Amino acid sequence: MVTERRGSELDDWLTRAENTGLKPLRSLARGLRQDFDTVTAGLTLEWSSGKVEGNVNRAKRIKRDGYGRAGFELLRRRILPAD
Repeated sequence: MVTERRGSELDDWLTRAENTGLKPLRSLARGLRQDFDTVTAGLTLEWSSGKVEGNVNRAKRIKRDGYGRAGFELLRRRILPAD
């Protein structure tokens, strides 16, 4: 379903997961059901926010690396491209 972008099958899978005896799987299904449209889009569409999330993670790592040692100006210079 994930690798073949078959988001249309999500509802059936969630129903089976909700009826299983595995508590963690039921919990996962409930969480996915709460954001059903978004999860279905993620399993169906070719679009992704991966590049944006990668940049967010990079900025957080740079901020973490300089924690307590540098101010905002250095953080800004390290994150933003040089002019």
